[in-house]
Amino acid sequence: MKLVKHLANLGYGSRKEVAWMFREGRVTDANGEVLYQDDPLDHDNVRVDGQPLDPPPGLVLMLHKPAGYTCSTKDPGRIVYDLLPPRFRLRNPVLSTVGRLDRDTTGLLLMTDDGQLLHRIVSPKSKLAKVYEAGLAEDLRGDEAQLFASGTLVLEGEDTPLLPARLEVLGPRRARLVLHEGRYHQVRRMFAAAGNRVLALHRPQVGGLELGGLPEGQWRQLGQADLDALFAGAGA
Repeated sequence: MKLVKHLANLGYGSRKEVAWMFREGRVTDANGEVLYQDDPLDHDNVRVDGQPLDPPPGLVLMLHKPAGYTCSTKDPGRIVYDLLPPRFRLRNPVLSTVGRLDRDTTGLLLMTDDGQLLHRIVSPKSKLAKVYEAGLAEDLRGDEAQLFASGTLVLEGEDTPLLPARLEVLGPRRARLVLHEGRYHQVRRMFAAAGNRVLALHRPQVGGLELGGLPEGQWRQLGQADLDALFAGAGA
């Protein structure tokens, strides 16, 4: 791949705009030597305005999503892409969210431009556990764990029962729920089916990957050790 196309795919501009960057001498190697459009591609050795390039294709990142942001590129309000470097929205292949968290849900959100990895994560075959912590409007009744684990609960408007889910009581109005599927607003609808209402919802973990101390609104790139941890949590 030509260097000019590589930079355009990373979101540095259109092919024409990136070509001008080369003409202006803004693209150099690590030693400050000017590079040209047709020079061999050596991603780690390229600098734009003296700065290393953004991560190459195959980017996987973890975002600590705050409340009030949607997992969309078209929503007129705040979107999760606002929390990333602006160029990330222009990448090709596109940087996509791996599943979604609704506007009011906080916590761990994965994003990648690797389509095969995305499908592997979201596939039911992966059996990746998704851990949620819910704050509730009413005290727990005491039968929710049995109901959610039964494998017979059918949500309103659906025909297929939910897979068994594990509930841990954290307090009179707080619970941790472990799911192995991701239906639309599933946690909120499950508690609604149990006569309760979710006031706050947070996802601290997917598979074996945890948010840890990542501050709200911040992100970090994931490496192979993180992906190994993610899939080590399959079926947990």
